[in-house]
Amino acid sequence: MAEEQQDPRDVRGAESWADAWEELVATARRTVSDGLVVGTSGNVSVRVGDTVLVTPSGVPYDRLTPDDVTGVDLDGRQVLGSLVPTSELPMHLAVYRSTDARAVVHTHAVHATAVSTLVPELPAIHYMAGALGGPVRVAPYATYGTDELAENMLHALADRSACLLQNHGTITYGTTLSQAYDRTAQLEWMCHLWLTARSLPNLTPNLLTEQQVAEAGERLRGYGQRG
Repeated sequence: MAEEQQDPRDVRGAESWADAWEELVATARRTVSDGLVVGTSGNVSVRVGDTVLVTPSGVPYDRLTPDDVTGVDLDGRQVLGSLVPTSELPMHLAVYRSTDARAVVHTHAVHATAVSTLVPELPAIHYMAGALGGPVRVAPYATYGTDELAENMLHALADRSACLLQNHGTITYGTTLSQAYDRTAQLEWMCHLWLTARSLPNLTPNLLTEQQVAEAGERLRGYGQRG
């Protein structure tokens, strides 16, 4: 018997599939407009209950409509839509199974990808590393879409909310799509900053200590408005 697919209009609490999909598509389009990906590279997902909504494979984000909602369960079985999910699904599911993530953003951001080819860890060039849990590690290279890449990523993400993927790109997660995207943007900015600082001849960038990054991370946990 064919597995019954869920209705995209089903509501879990105050959040509907339609609202979550709309935000996911908007976030995916933002990765393109902000220059973090080119074409259909990169992918975005959000967890609604035990279902993961995810961008489909090879479909330009500006062509996605409400009828294109694509979702899988935590075992990767498709439960929503007919479009094939992103080829990087193993990475997304590994994050959801191993953390408290509710959203994941993966990009091929230029400066971050460049850094991933140079060092095993992004040097502590700025205190915003504390917002990501500490110095951002680089996961060893593995072919895209493989379980090996997902495993390498999880090791690099230990006690972190972001990592670089060697010769590939970035992955970040958060409790919301907005937070996951902001972490991606901050990571790309820090990579750009480090590459700029180290490019000056006869000068070496000053780096923060592990304690300084940790102290900044503690302060950043209370940053912003309190409702």
